[in-house]
Amino acid sequence: MAKKLIKKVKLMVPAGKATPAPPLGPTLGQAGVNIGDFVNKFNAATKDMVGTTVRVALSVYEDRSYDFVVKGAPMSELIKKTAGIEKGSGKNITSKAGKLTKAQVKQIAEQKMADLTANDIEAAMKIVEGQARSMGVEIV
Repeated sequence: MAKKLIKKVKLMVPAGKATPAPPLGPTLGQAGVNIGDFVNKFNAATKDMVGTTVRVALSVYEDRSYDFVVKGAPMSELIKKTAGIEKGSGKNITSKAGKLTKAQVKQIAEQKMADLTANDIEAAMKIVEGQARSMGVEIV
């Protein structure tokens, strides 16, 4: 018989650097998850992605066991890293934060293809371009 799911939690955690300190520890504690066990398993699973923030989908079951799925970095993180900027522009129409080439946009779209609802790479590139424009990043 399948375990009964009692809670689903979505988290954003630095890859390979999870600690029981806030904000992660209290969130896991409220969900009834063994914090130390999760931190060790998560850090082991994401040790090759250190330096990026990843999204995690955590499913907690009735017997306090859990499963987690690492979803990869958010698109905004990939755009900032590729463009070499600290943060996006607060006024995306009047001031630009950085620039991306079409080749860089295609590279980001290929990375995010599994998480997007796009059917092909061109549609995924349009989604990435829209996110970049909203952050004040110019596409050249």
